[in-house]
Amino acid sequence: MSRTKKLSEQVKDYKLLGSNNQKINLSKLFGQKNDLILVHNMGTGCPYCTMWADGFNGLFPHLQDRSSFAVSSPDDPATQMEFASSRGWKFQMVSTKGTTLAKDMGFEKDGMLLPGVSVFYKENEKIIRVGRDDFGPGDKYCPTFPLFDLLKDGTNNWQAKFQY
Repeated sequence: MSRTKKLSEQVKDYKLLGSNNQKINLSKLFGQKNDLILVHNMGTGCPYCTMWADGFNGLFPHLQDRSSFAVSSPDDPATQMEFASSRGWKFQMVSTKGTTLAKDMGFEKDGMLLPGVSVFYKENEKIIRVGRDDFGPGDKYCPTFPLFDLLKDGTNNWQAKFQY
């Protein structure tokens, strides 16, 4: 499943949308750190992306200690903020709406969004993507699947939902 790739490719300083529709450059997501983990989430319509984000929320203090961390989606900022608030998410959300970021990073193919992660390093004014991976059911980025794999019948066709 995993297609982890180590990379070294310079990317442009994309202009994304933060809360209140404010423009925020990719470079600003780094804050005071040189590393950035950016999750490419498919948005409010995907229960699997929601499950991953729920898990990242619990890991957020640990992730934030080492690196900057944000979740991107194509949803407009108001929709993102309402959804994130309903889930109790603490990490920063940014909208890729109107940008080519997801496509340029390989997470949009034939107009269809795909979940995954890009990892960036900031060196002076340059932003370099140093890694990427895809997300999908059974991957290593959601602890639910390995735990289900230990059960007698594994996942037993289990599907993620927004509410249980």
